[in-house]
Amino acid sequence: MILKNILPKMKTSRFILLIPNLVFLLLFISCSGISKTTEANQAVKLLSYNVRNCKGMDNVTNYQRVADVIYKADAACVALQELDSNTLRSNHRSVLDELAKRTNMFPFFHGSISYQGGKYGIGILTKEKPVSVRAFALPGSEEKRSILITEMKNYYFCCTHLSLTPEDRAVSINIINRELPANSKKPVILAGDLNAEPQTAEVGKLTESWQILSDTTRHTFPADKPDRCIDYFLLKKDPNFRVQIIGTNVMDEPQASDHRPLLVEIKIIRN
Repeated sequence: MILKNILPKMKTSRFILLIPNLVFLLLFISCSGISKTTEANQAVKLLSYNVRNCKGMDNVTNYQRVADVIYKADAACVALQELDSNTLRSNHRSVLDELAKRTNMFPFFHGSISYQGGKYGIGILTKEKPVSVRAFALPGSEEKRSILITEMKNYYFCCTHLSLTPEDRAVSINIINRELPANSKKPVILAGDLNAEPQTAEVGKLTESWQILSDTTRHTFPADKPDRCIDYFLLKKDPNFRVQIIGTNVMDEPQASDHRPLLVEIKIIRN
């Protein structure tokens, strides 16, 4: 009788002792699922800026002035165009490295052409270190162009600066579409100076495969008195992803470069 009374009590007490561990395990599993969902769908700020080697409308080259604009934007990734690297014109400095030092971001440069003993091209700054980085060439009759691609944890962020000629831009769009296909494991975001206004045939062709995220009614060039939109953010159309546009803005910076900075904040949602 004594054993029969003690055994059930022992089993019950052991079960009671296990309850905190079970509760902790369930909470851990639940929170892990929530964190993954939140991380995938969290809002992200992105910036695109043609900085003209940090030469402002006053013809003064000022790295700190441009760095202050980037710092104020507080973007996770920044697409930059018109960058010298170790050229005579830049006193053998890397413009991107100068900006990276002042913003405490990771710099990734790709030289589109050789120029004055160095390179001239595009770059990306990121707060977090990318998973991978690659680039490929694009055509340009006046100068060769390129696209730079950083693979981030939850998306691809690409920077480009297209040619001044419509024919080269049309060919570039075909190459970009071929190299950056839809149905990828991550959404693909493209930013940069396309040298084309929204009503052009090239932008029309681009929107067959890409969704424009920025507000094209907000002009970006020239910086002092903007009268046209030639800078863009786009998302590759993909059945796996959609975006919620939280905000899009042309920053009020009329002096630091000949373009105004373009800022978007989006939430990427997996379908």
